[in-house]
Amino acid sequence: MLTSFVDDGVLAGAVLLVSRDGQTHVEVAGKVAFDGPPMERDSLFRVASLTKPIVAAATMMLVDSGRLTLDSPVHDLLPELASQPVLRRPDGPLDDVVPAVRAVTVRDLLTFRLGLGESDNAALRAREEELELHTFGPPKPRSPLEPDEWIRRFATLPLQYQPGERWQYGTSSDLLGVLIARASGQPLGEFLDERIFTPLGMKDTGFTASDPARLTTAYVGEEVFDTAAESQWLTPPTFPTGSGGLVSTADDFNAFAQMLLSGGGGILSAESARELTTDQLTAEQRAAASATGFIEEGAGWGFGLSVGGGRYGWAGGLGALWSTAPDQQTVVLLLTTRAIWTWPPELFAAFEGAFSSPAS
Repeated sequence: MLTSFVDDGVLAGAVLLVSRDGQTHVEVAGKVAFDGPPMERDSLFRVASLTKPIVAAATMMLVDSGRLTLDSPVHDLLPELASQPVLRRPDGPLDDVVPAVRAVTVRDLLTFRLGLGESDNAALRAREEELELHTFGPPKPRSPLEPDEWIRRFATLPLQYQPGERWQYGTSSDLLGVLIARASGQPLGEFLDERIFTPLGMKDTGFTASDPARLTTAYVGEEVFDTAAESQWLTPPTFPTGSGGLVSTADDFNAFAQMLLSGGGGILSAESARELTTDQLTAEQRAAASATGFIEEGAGWGFGLSVGGGRYGWAGGLGALWSTAPDQQTVVLLLTTRAIWTWPPELFAAFEGAFSSPAS
């Protein structure tokens, strides 16, 4: 099926990985770009929002070590957020605000219940763009801001909802990235490399492409979005975004997925791995989250990933889809060159078919 998508011009190329009961099978199809060399198993992809569960795991490592506490206010380390007000009405003007009823906690960020995310309030979205926060849409262009300036500007925004009230996508992971850096005393990329990527053998994962020659071209539909030769991922970011900035390979991300599947793999405590992959939302919050179109109907949210139907996982908007079925001891990962919101339905069906296909 992958070959057919390449032959039909839907994809320049893709890598599909299926791991079941300790056996891993990988299919490679097409090219790194329509006019590029052949795709390889270790080709590099912009995994976009698959960054979010990795940042969530990093946060839980700091909880395990006692550097963070799930229900402590984040303003202990992010004092800029100590007095952030809340809109009186979610669709109201930005100057009509009330005080927050309580502080934002680490748990609020992990569960995307900060009170602000990908908003339907046009004024909020416009203000975020004016401030160069770049919290909406694909992770290009990057924010030009240093993390301390990013968080200072973010703190000038009102929240749209009270902390803990409603699930909203995305922005919480950027805040977690700054929180991790301050709690650990290390830049986010350095912490992830030292505590997750190196121990798990994820040698090709980071905020900068490890080998430009292996970087794929990203497309939105048939249009080029980011070429390997001129990619922003060839240089270190000023603001390493915890919501979508990583580059990785199929085998690297599978190493992360296997860590969670094994109950922490010596990286996380079993309790933290379990909580990360357990739905944290109320029924009302799940319904509201589904209405946004980000989460499938009936699914919920753990820490940085969706949970439902006996699986957990997430998607990267620039062409990545991951799901783990713990009861089947199965991980399926599909990395492609095409933005996921432009995938044809048949490509999603091919991904689902991998759950019922033999692993080798």
